[in-house]
Amino acid sequence: MNDKKQTQIWIDADACPVVIKDILFKAADRTQTQITLVANHALHLPPSRYLSFIQVSAGFDVADNEIVKRLNAGDLVITADIPLADEAITKGGLALSPRGELFSAGNIKSKLSMRDFMDVIRSSGVQTGGPAPLSQADRQAFANHLDRWLNQNKS
Repeated sequence: MNDKKQTQIWIDADACPVVIKDILFKAADRTQTQITLVANHALHLPPSRYLSFIQVSAGFDVADNEIVKRLNAGDLVITADIPLADEAITKGGLALSPRGELFSAGNIKSKLSMRDFMDVIRSSGVQTGGPAPLSQADRQAFANHLDRWLNQNKS
């Protein structure tokens, strides 16, 4: 029996776009990779032995804290939340945004600083606008990073 802990994917599901979830659901079955979605509201998942769901109570960072509590080194977290990505990396995981941006120990601190700076700007009343809609290039970048991670973490 193999005692090696299988790496898995954790999805910060409250804000993850449906099209990205669909990519992940297909990848789970194709590669037999366990994926766990964490959200504070009920989700409908397609039938798959590789998909699971944890519903947490509503509240600030409740889903994020649950993911960090459960993830292991080497796991992948799908999130646009920079502080969650930072915590995942600190714990030995990796983080990938739904836009296909791979967060790493080499770039997460600068991303966190920029996020904090933008929060200060917004709190002073400056309108910064929201993110652009998810583009085909974003989806492709996401799928490419996901495939690389899956290839590196599956024997």
